[in-house]
Amino acid sequence: MGKEYLGELEELVLTVVGILQEDAYGNAIIREIKEQVNRVVSLAAAHVTLYRLEDKGYVKSRVGGATKTRGGRRKRIFTITNAGVSVLRAMREDRIQLWKLLPQLRTN
Repeated sequence: MGKEYLGELEELVLTVVGILQEDAYGNAIIREIKEQVNRVVSLAAAHVTLYRLEDKGYVKSRVGGATKTRGGRRKRIFTITNAGVSVLRAMREDRIQLWKLLPQLRTN
């Protein structure tokens, strides 16, 4: 099997899932993305991305308890897997290597 790659939104969502840990659910994820990188992501796009990441084995999910603030509805909580951490680590290393080759970003 070849090296696995993530799309830009997949990488962003997966990173935020890792940051939020036990608080990683749809609305929290899109709020954190907006707060950290000033990017608006729809809830539908976040959910599609999360399910795609789950299919790839990079996140796992569970249904949390119902809360009054959600009108008795339960939320799906996502957590990053070891495979998810590994793919992010590999992507970071690849990017750092490329950035080092870019003359405009070199620091001497």
